[in-house]
Amino acid sequence: MSAMEKIAIIEDDPGIRTVLRLAVRGFATVCEAERGDEALALVVRERPSLVLLDLMLPGLDGLEVCREIRRTPSVASTPIIMLTAKSAEEDIVRGLEMGADDYITKPFSKAVLIARIKAVLRRPASAQGPVRLLSGLTVDEASRTAAVDGHPLALTRSEFDLLAVLVARPGRVYTRPQILAHVQGEEKDVTERTVDTLMVGLRRKLGEWAAHVETIRGIGYRLTP
Repeated sequence: MSAMEKIAIIEDDPGIRTVLRLAVRGFATVCEAERGDEALALVVRERPSLVLLDLMLPGLDGLEVCREIRRTPSVASTPIIMLTAKSAEEDIVRGLEMGADDYITKPFSKAVLIARIKAVLRRPASAQGPVRLLSGLTVDEASRTAAVDGHPLALTRSEFDLLAVLVARPGRVYTRPQILAHVQGEEKDVTERTVDTLMVGLRRKLGEWAAHVETIRGIGYRLTP
């Protein structure tokens, strides 16, 4: 992470906002919004390194806020961690399908919160990654950008990591646990369903180019030129 990150806290409960603000003190500054219908303007104006987004918000719920951020090119790749009291798998999957990079269920501990934030913010070990070209797809690991036939893709951090893994060795079959190791880093309390959910979003954004991504039933995925 950089010396001082900026984190946007979108949460209507003032007590939880205080807990979050104190938790990140020392490695991040914060900007805050209480309502969902104020969140997008805040994110566009402040350009935070990461968004902590509550699901139950007045004005506009967290899922819609997430959708709007992902639809706005200037901030579409901003990492989003959802904060939710809903721990059912279908609620979590829906949040990930909307474009969230991770989720934290309430109540949460400070240690878990910080670990999740740092895992999502973690950059590649090398700041000067290669530019990879494959059948019209360009993946620049240094700038963490991707494009198809010159058209930029608005990928989340996890979607970019997933694409970068597959592009690094075309033709190789990656199992879901292998992909998780690259995409989630040290975070282990996620399921293999996460990979499938990320793949749905990635394929949608790749458009016709997604035909190059092959599903290997019961194993994982492979990218073919």
